[in-house]
Parts: sequence; C-alpha cells; structure tokens
Amino acid sequence: MGMCEAEKKDLYAVLGASPSDSVQQLRHRYQQLALQYHPDRLRGECSSEAESGVKKFLEVDAAWRILSDEATRRRYDLQRRAQLLKQDWPVDSTVHLEDMTWDQDESAYTYCCRCGGAFSVSEEEVEEETQKRQQDEDVEETGEGRHRGVVVCCDTCSLSLYVTWSLHRMTPTSKRQK
Repeated sequence: MGMCEAEKKDLYAVLGASPSDSVQQLRHRYQQLALQYHPDRLRGECSSEAESGVKKFLEVDAAWRILSDEATRRRYDLQRRAQLLKQDWPVDSTVHLEDMTWDQDESAYTYCCRCGGAFSVSEEEVEEETQKRQQDEDVEETGEGRHRGVVVCCDTCSLSLYVTWSLHRMTPTSKRQK
C-alpha cells in the first residue's frame, strides 16, 4: 500500500495507538491485532467475517510497516500533521523553487538541509499543485494566489521547508530549450 492510500486512513487509529506511542508500544498493539485478525485464526469463521478479518489484517500490517520504520513514520507524521493543520505548523524556512537544484535523474528539485540531508519535491508534485492553483485562480485574484507552495520534509532530520513558486514558472523542460 503506497503512502497515498495510507494518508486516507489514520494509521495510528488503525493500530488503536496514538502518535506519541513509542515503537515498542506500537509493536505491542500491532501484535495484538495481527493475532486477532490473522487469517489462520479466522479459518473457521463464515467467509464474510473471514474476509473482513483479512482486510483488517492487511490494513494493520500496512500501518505497522509504515510506522515501524523511523523514516517512513516521520514522513507519515509530517503528512498527517500537515493534513490535520492544513499547513499550519512550524516550517524552518521558505525556499523558492528556482533556488532548488533540478535533478534530472530523479525528476525532482532538491535542496540541501543544514543537517546534511536533503529536501526534495518531485516535478509531478509541483505540476499537480500548479494545476490545483490554476483552478483556484479565478477565486484568488490577490498576489498571493499567484504563488503556490508545498511543505517538504528533510529526509534525515525533522525540519520542514516551504517550497514556493509562481504559477507562471518555467518547467525544467521549457528551461532546457533556451
């Protein structure tokens, strides 16, 4: 299950846990639920019950996979927080897309974090956001509306960065044709 599907569900709720729980606590919850819903345990049940059990088991398993790994858990936490607060959380600084490095291989813009890690935002994300903004454009005639941004998290520390660009930016592809 990709991060995207995961975002729709609160993974902590799936495990009956809370975001402040330690990995040990999460593991404990996971093990309890995994046992409860394990396909082998539901063998004798009627098929619909066994089926929803399997579904639940896979959900729990997927949630645990993301939350048991420090990096994916941090990424999930940040996304979850961003969703909960709709971008209202501490951002270390704001960077313009133009100041980021275009990484051809990754099709992403990258920026070095002071911890030595990197922030990266994919061309795809930028495109998606830009399109969303262009649709809102009619609504927002203010100067603000012309700027779009996403919050990106550093891949090694907990800092996040607000990346912003103007709607009428040049795409890397159009830049190269100069």
